[in-house]
Amino acid sequence: MIQLIVFLPLLAAIVAGFGNRAIGNVPAKIVTTAALFASCLLSWPIFLGFMAGTSSATVEPLLNFIQSGDMNVAWSLRVDALTAVMLVVVTSVSALVHLYSWGYMDEDPDQPRFFAYLSLFTFAMLMLVTANNLVQMFFGWEGVGLASYLLIGFWFRKPSASAAAIKAFVVNRVGDLGFMLGIFGTFLVFGTVSIPEILAAAPGMAGSTIGFLGYRFDTMTVLCLLLFVGAMGKSAQLGLHTWLPDAMEGPTPVSALIHAATMVTAGVFMVCRLSPMFEMSPVALTVVTSVGAATCLFAATCGLVQTDIKRVIAYSTCSQLGYMFFAAGVGAYGAAMFHLFTHAFFKALLFLGAGSVIHAMHHEQDMRYYGGLRKKIPVTFWGMMAGTLAITGVGIPGIFGNTAFGFAGFHSKDAIIEASWAAGQPGVWFVGVLVALLTSFYSWRVMFLTFWGKPRWAASEHIQHALHDAHGHDDHAHDAHHVDDHHANPAKAEDAGHAPHDHHDAVHAPAEGDGGYHPHESPLPMLIPLIVLSIGAVLAGFVFHGYFIEPSAGEEFWKGALAFREHLMHEMHGVPLIIKLSATIAMLLGLLTAWYAYIKNPSFPGKVIEQFGVLYDFLLHKWYFDELYDLIFVRPAFAIGRFLWHRGDEKTINRFGPDGSAWLVQVGARVAGRFQTGYLYTYAFVMLIGLTAAVTWAIGLY
Repeated sequence: MIQLIVFLPLLAAIVAGFGNRAIGNVPAKIVTTAALFASCLLSWPIFLGFMAGTSSATVEPLLNFIQSGDMNVAWSLRVDALTAVMLVVVTSVSALVHLYSWGYMDEDPDQPRFFAYLSLFTFAMLMLVTANNLVQMFFGWEGVGLASYLLIGFWFRKPSASAAAIKAFVVNRVGDLGFMLGIFGTFLVFGTVSIPEILAAAPGMAGSTIGFLGYRFDTMTVLCLLLFVGAMGKSAQLGLHTWLPDAMEGPTPVSALIHAATMVTAGVFMVCRLSPMFEMSPVALTVVTSVGAATCLFAATCGLVQTDIKRVIAYSTCSQLGYMFFAAGVGAYGAAMFHLFTHAFFKALLFLGAGSVIHAMHHEQDMRYYGGLRKKIPVTFWGMMAGTLAITGVGIPGIFGNTAFGFAGFHSKDAIIEASWAAGQPGVWFVGVLVALLTSFYSWRVMFLTFWGKPRWAASEHIQHALHDAHGHDDHAHDAHHVDDHHANPAKAEDAGHAPHDHHDAVHAPAEGDGGYHPHESPLPMLIPLIVLSIGAVLAGFVFHGYFIEPSAGEEFWKGALAFREHLMHEMHGVPLIIKLSATIAMLLGLLTAWYAYIKNPSFPGKVIEQFGVLYDFLLHKWYFDELYDLIFVRPAFAIGRFLWHRGDEKTINRFGPDGSAWLVQVGARVAGRFQTGYLYTYAFVMLIGLTAAVTWAIGLY
């Protein structure tokens, strides 16, 4: 069964990719979508089997991959509780994204290629989560990197899309270098790349040291930190996060699949898979906690001021990944995976809902040109409402003997916040609560700007284009090479990842009015995934929380698939009342602030921006990370490249190499050409001189 789950997407990708236009759009979509739904239907029984306690960890061997000296890499598929969780996350979201793309990409001329890339990505992700050794995990790791490059740059004729794809690829190479060094070091220390053997031997390495960069360090700390660098790149943690917001240049279904539920969670999965190693290094866990908490706060502050609906959700993803990492850092690996699980449903829902809004608004992504859409696109509205209630953590805490009940994020995010307090990390707990407030504010800001208030559509250039289009707004082709999820106006630099808007843009809202435009609800293939994901956003937390984080049930469910701290889970449930209520209080404060700023007193945000202009610019420019990296890395790299190009290649290598040799041949040819006059007496004279010289030389010898 596991072989079918993993290889059906690969087979579908081959058929759609190589068949391409020869088989046509519909057959390519049918093959890829059917394969993903088949994988999904086969994955859920495995997950439910671990929930029921009837399944146990298995390894399905496929073939011997590498045998070189002491290194023996067998290609095999591991299935345990951790794998089962990832199987349902990856296949469920991917299947729904495939279906959603039937409607969203309906007018695209390259649909077979798009669906082939989606299926190829899914195969690579499944290889990653079923890996039984680090080399196979690295194969999947690089596979999802390649597929994400292809998907982000799907509309490669659009310069901003190509630039975003290259940026994602390059930044991830930095993280992958750390991951490779970690794999090399792990093999050096343990003599194997088999994950079960490494984890079994890890406790024996506690307290040992290893030479690195000329010094001796704790072995497990060095290995775990190198591996974590890889996780930072793939999961867009602070320092290696800059690629994620720009990756929104890809089609919206790509954002939902890659940047919500799958690839960006690979780092969290890797840390949890190798959690017995990280347990041997308190220093590494402290670094994981600190980076996760810093990322959580950083991304949430950036999300406060974005006006592009997809970029708000992108920064939200980055922030929620920070939650997962600091949960793992404090030892709550079950809570980290629980938030990964619930986050897949509500974040994919929010991305796909945003795509539905963009579809209705003729590619407009700027929320300042929305408003009043609640009754125009009701299914999309209620879907995004479910996602917002989930991500903000709306629920009823279990403080009066009642069973806690709430939306998905309420159970998973609150568990992380409580676990950080129980683990003796009050600073991390404070960051978690503060970010819960910020998350609530920017999430409800999206809802209020998009669905409430009066329409502000007339000021949108995209809407004006639709109104003047000869085909009207009914011809909703998502031009693969010009616009989709992207402002056509180059003056709006935010869409290319540069400084978005000045104070005037932010303070003075666009004029109200619909301009005669009539938004329309998305087609059924786009609405069905929204409805299904809404069910997950509502129920996933309440239904599954016991298996992930309850002390006894969690231990029985995970069965050693990760380092489950049962005592921490006990302590988490016994935290003080104010700690249990802190996340809910923060959520309510964020909701009330957003309501006041965007419903009750819409002039309030402009006054705040005028008062705190420096802070606003700082957040609007994403803490100036892009500008700083451009100054430190990009410009010097280009300067070195130009120097080596002009001075090294052209003026040195070419001058004294091929160009110099060619010059010598030309000069020699011209000199020799002077003797080629075509006159017989000239040739006779030269022959006479030669003969005289030869005779003179011969006489001289004797």
